[in-house]
Amino acid sequence: MVEAITAVRARHVLVDGAFRPATVRVGGGRVTEVAAYDDGRHDPGALDLPDSARLLPGVVDTHVHVNEPGRTEWEGFATATTAAARGGVTTIIDMPLNSVPPTTTVEHLRLKQHVAAEKARVDVGFWGGAVPGNLADLRPLWEAGVLGFKCFLAPSGVEEFPPLTPPELDAALTEIAGFGGLMIVHAEDARVLDEAPHPPSRAYADFLLSRPDRAETDAIRRLLDGARATGCRVHVLHLSSARALDLLAEARAEGLPVTVETCPHYLCFSAEDLPDAAPQFKCCPPIRDRGNRDALWDALVDGVIDCVVSDHSPSTPEEKGRGDGDLQQAWGGISGLQVGFTAVADEAAARGIGLEQVSRWMATATADLVGFGHKGRIAVGADADLTVLDTAAPLDVRAADLAHRHPISAYDGRRLAGSVTHTWLRGEEPTAGRLLTREAA
Repeated sequence: MVEAITAVRARHVLVDGAFRPATVRVGGGRVTEVAAYDDGRHDPGALDLPDSARLLPGVVDTHVHVNEPGRTEWEGFATATTAAARGGVTTIIDMPLNSVPPTTTVEHLRLKQHVAAEKARVDVGFWGGAVPGNLADLRPLWEAGVLGFKCFLAPSGVEEFPPLTPPELDAALTEIAGFGGLMIVHAEDARVLDEAPHPPSRAYADFLLSRPDRAETDAIRRLLDGARATGCRVHVLHLSSARALDLLAEARAEGLPVTVETCPHYLCFSAEDLPDAAPQFKCCPPIRDRGNRDALWDALVDGVIDCVVSDHSPSTPEEKGRGDGDLQQAWGGISGLQVGFTAVADEAAARGIGLEQVSRWMATATADLVGFGHKGRIAVGADADLTVLDTAAPLDVRAADLAHRHPISAYDGRRLAGSVTHTWLRGEEPTAGRLLTREAA
């Protein structure tokens, strides 16, 4: 790993949505020039990349559960951001829950920022939380620099972050619309989940039945009604069910302020191929069937889904293994921060989809979602957050080699046709990230 760069030359540099030969010059932590490839021949210390390498903007992952403070035994800023850097991720946005306390007040935000400042190796921004009883905290959190607010419409899995009822959702949307904020939503309907069968079972098929498509479609329909009534910007988190795509396409055609994300695990795995009693594949909403996976890919290409994020949500081995294979008891979350980008690039290539598309979904669109126009692109004036994916360096994923806290990964044993070989944060090896707020944009 080259610790710092002043210029990088590559035959394949992603600029303005297309690859071309270029020399990228760096100064003061920013891109100072994107010059012709041959212009860099005489740059002292210029790094020449092999022809198999693709120079890309660093990934901006807007959906990461770091869990510190309070559940640092699940994950922490030191381990999470090390994993991020190794996977080409130069900016993460931390979710407001699974840490204790959750990021639902300015005081709690300051505590989390204090912890992150001492440990983060990549840049870190923060979502606030919208929970019952904290309506008056939303504007102060926004003014303190959070990038938006997360809420659940069904139980979150942790007691300190309860879901919003329909009236509470409407009140929060109205409040957030009043100051031009963004609500990001775990869209599963609590009533539908309560009515679904959920017997103790080690069978993945039974777990899938307990989180039906209708839970997502009903919740998304309710959210869109709220956006229509209030004008609030809304973002659908970790879309799993392709049956919601028509609803979302119609909402966008109507002009509603809605954006949508999905995750690498929904794009790389299918329910038919998952083993039973394997909690490393359990997440909520769940991984669905092959046809559903194909429809999500089509929606990305068509622009109905905007971006791809990891939803990195680790836990201790004890929590992940709770129930000894009973998927109703195991913690629901997939640890994909380090390999998500490479896995999506691999799957995209197999489908004939270019890496420039993958970078748009995982770097540019995510940066735009949180208003960071200086990230997620290689352009003059942008942060020199860069990563290299070498298509001649296949990656055999081994959970034990990954940098996040516990060696559990749905991608364990998967062979990927390429790997991240370099990552730079503002032109340097990632060692000390910055804390980002809306004002930093």
